[in-house]
Amino acid sequence: MKKILMVLVALGIALPALAIDTQVAFDDPVLQARYEKIIGEVRCVKCQNQTIKDSNAFLAADLRREIRRLIGEGKTDAEVYDFLVDRYGEFTLYRPRASGKTLILWLAPALLLLGGAVMLIMILRRRMSLPIDDVAASSDSDDAAARG
Repeated sequence: MKKILMVLVALGIALPALAIDTQVAFDDPVLQARYEKIIGEVRCVKCQNQTIKDSNAFLAADLRREIRRLIGEGKTDAEVYDFLVDRYGEFTLYRPRASGKTLILWLAPALLLLGGAVMLIMILRRRMSLPIDDVAASSDSDDAAARG
């Protein structure tokens, strides 16, 4: 039991060392909240399935520094996103903007849901228009009469 407790304590002490950004980027809580929001919505170009907030790649660290600099210069969120898209493409944003290129990404879920609903309605109407099987009903009543 003591060994398990010692391992848990050691893990509890060691895990903060694995944190990616241990320092606060801004003293102003509003700017810090903006910074946290932006780095949580930007994809690491190297890792591709992590945000730069979660990635420990050197490129992610550079992007975090660049975002910190842009926010410090007074750039808006839209200007920061524009900078990233101009440099790395629309892929860097986890929530791509609604544009001609990304229109299918925004419309596909609604179209698939609508298509599924139409198919369900068609199947239900077709099944409701089928006649009730009289043979199965009469054999069930014959079976009940034979048992009774």
